[in-house]
Amino acid sequence: MGREDIVLADTGAVKMWMARMYPTYEPNTMLVSNGLSSMGFAVPGALAAKLAYPRRRVLAATGDGAFLMNSQELETAVRERVPFVVLVWVDDAYGLIEWKMDLELGRDSNVSFGNPDFVKYAESFGARGYRIESADELLPTLRKALADDVVSVIAVPVDYSANLELTDKLGELTGPF
Repeated sequence: MGREDIVLADTGAVKMWMARMYPTYEPNTMLVSNGLSSMGFAVPGALAAKLAYPRRRVLAATGDGAFLMNSQELETAVRERVPFVVLVWVDDAYGLIEWKMDLELGRDSNVSFGNPDFVKYAESFGARGYRIESADELLPTLRKALADDVVSVIAVPVDYSANLELTDKLGELTGPF
């Protein structure tokens, strides 16, 4: 992503990681749903961002749970020819809820769910679909999807086992924020 391009991070564990790890250099190039933290914000937000800034590349980073809440907007984007890329972090669970339950209760409950085949799902709307099998495929696939300048969905399996490690590290931070 370039310095002027726009990334939207949906609510969930993806937000926690993107907010900590994605570098930004210009105002309004990393949009995060903080206020009420509405799940499903990234896909319709990406559509709006691309309409507002058609020359910029737009990426929606979302978890699988949040993606499925507003994924029907892929049809709108395809129909109206509004290209952007959706990076779906797939863990078959409400990852942030699981993270918080594990942290606060020492266990989690009822946070797992099944997913569709995201490649076929994207293609059913007329978008392009990609599935990442290994970490070294991510960057080339993301570059290709951004360069294609069409609506694309990239399904990326994630392992959130490092969530508690991040929590421990962040807990060590001090000072005014």
